[in-house]
Amino acid sequence: MTRLAAVDCGTNAIRLLISEHSGGKTRDIHRALEIVRLGEGVDATGRFSPTAIERTRAALERYVEIMRIERVEKVRMVATSATRDATNRDDFFAMTSDLLGRIQPGAVAEVITGEEEAALSFAGAVADLPADKGPFCVIDLGGGSTEFVVGDADGTIHGSYSANMGCVRITERIMRDDPATDTEIEIARDYVHECLETVQRTVDLARAKTFVGCAGTFTTISAIAQGLETYEAAAIHGSVLRCDALMVLTNQLIAQTSDQRAAHPVIHPGRADVLAGGSVVVQGIIGVARDLAGVKEIVVSEKDILDGIIAGLASS
Repeated sequence: MTRLAAVDCGTNAIRLLISEHSGGKTRDIHRALEIVRLGEGVDATGRFSPTAIERTRAALERYVEIMRIERVEKVRMVATSATRDATNRDDFFAMTSDLLGRIQPGAVAEVITGEEEAALSFAGAVADLPADKGPFCVIDLGGGSTEFVVGDADGTIHGSYSANMGCVRITERIMRDDPATDTEIEIARDYVHECLETVQRTVDLARAKTFVGCAGTFTTISAIAQGLETYEAAAIHGSVLRCDALMVLTNQLIAQTSDQRAAHPVIHPGRADVLAGGSVVVQGIIGVARDLAGVKEIVVSEKDILDGIIAGLASS
């Protein structure tokens, strides 16, 4: 029996998954999420702010204490979009080395490529889906980037691409008013459209039979669509969102103020101000999925890059 931990530090949130691997099977022990906004201002300055690093350090220290209590033996931490862009990322790495080293000597956060991020997210997202629903297009909508990967249930990847659009990047760069103005929304949609054109030139999205959305924007929208009063991972995982209804709901979210979104019980306070930006990205994705693959719905997965990391640790 081995206790494993995966940590994903993105532009907006830092997340933890602790699992137990025994007899060829893996079961979840603990999941956690904290909004730390590590990538706050990176798009404009190219650097992490000291306060953003401190928020992330405090959250990771809490995670390390949980790992210690749960007797974790192996840990892998990945850092994605914001860390790829920051010029002072060495300060971040030094902090993670100090904390993760308490669990596994030599452990430090890794900056992974968009392609590896996509592959790990794909492995986690499709793990519970029927193989005959493939090929799948898994879309991991993050704070600074969105990964697209098309592949089969057996892990064969046909193509992947990391686009520089995410809920935080769109909000900070374009949708700065609260609520966003019509002009800002139009500019954001144009930007998303340009990003998606590049995705289409790189990845054969039309090959996919099933589109799968993962990460916080998709899971939060699913919770709202289902009318959940509390965030229920079991109800969200595997839920199906019809594209027509999704367009209506995202239009409502875009029109609301941050305070109005924050009042909803399933919207994390740290996500309320960027959910409109994420909704614009979702709308662009819906349009592409309809036009290229003729899909009418998107499956939402609670499993993503964390589950892919754990699978890799279990097999190593």
